[in-house]
Amino acid sequence: MVVNRVERTGLRAVPAEILAVGDVLALPGSGDAAEVTAVTVENDDFGVPALVVATVAGGRRVSLATGSTAYLEAADAEAGTPAIAADHGSPEALVARIAQAHPDSAAIQGIAGRLARGINLKAGSNLQDLHQLALALFIDEGDTASALGVADLLADLPFDGNFGRWKWIEGGLAVAAYLTRHDEQRSARYSAAIRVADDVESDPLRAKTAAAFRQRQLNEPNVYDPEILRASTAGKADVERDYRILRIGVLLHLRAHGGSETLSREVLERRIAAELAAIGALTAQLATT
Repeated sequence: MVVNRVERTGLRAVPAEILAVGDVLALPGSGDAAEVTAVTVENDDFGVPALVVATVAGGRRVSLATGSTAYLEAADAEAGTPAIAADHGSPEALVARIAQAHPDSAAIQGIAGRLARGINLKAGSNLQDLHQLALALFIDEGDTASALGVADLLADLPFDGNFGRWKWIEGGLAVAAYLTRHDEQRSARYSAAIRVADDVESDPLRAKTAAAFRQRQLNEPNVYDPEILRASTAGKADVERDYRILRIGVLLHLRAHGGSETLSREVLERRIAAELAAIGALTAQLATT
């Protein structure tokens, strides 16, 4: 008989990607639960996160597909105390777990500290922090599973007519579209969502003018060539690195739009890979100075 674990008292459904050490995981088959002592993420042959592997007390390894659901209960459930009230699936819980997993990253700790006071998904400053967190996880830490989890917080938000907020949501969609590029259907959904704001103008003439302006932006993007050249020539690795991160944001945006008349998606993916390598080299250089 198949048991619906969600109905079990004190059990919470959470994305497999946010499992963390100390969680009490409901084990498959037996209905028992055990404390998680280690969590790793295994990529497939394309470098995409495919499996979350949790090691539990006693040494057993439990594999969960990324995108699947894990079921947790309170760590003190066996002692007869009530289940923890905190929502393991909340944005705050996700950010807290990420901060716990990256204690040595000043950037991540700083963002997590700001968001610890509570995340308002209608506040532009919070959306900006989430976008920066997704980029830091992806670019600096190579933690693509967590980066996608954060990007999804943004990707789930609708366009409400406020372009100030939308640019951060759009950035999250671009990150998510790239990280899921080997899952064509899922990536296409993110790419479709990023174009929602393109069709809001109802006046035909204004819509045509906006489309022409948008296409020009796609064909002639600002990828910070002069700024990067100046910083590189002056030997300012930190400044060059910052501008290259901005460049990646632009390239991700272009890729999510399917490329442009001047830059195909394939070219953009090669350029993104090259930028990631360049930023990695600059990061290593800065670590030795």
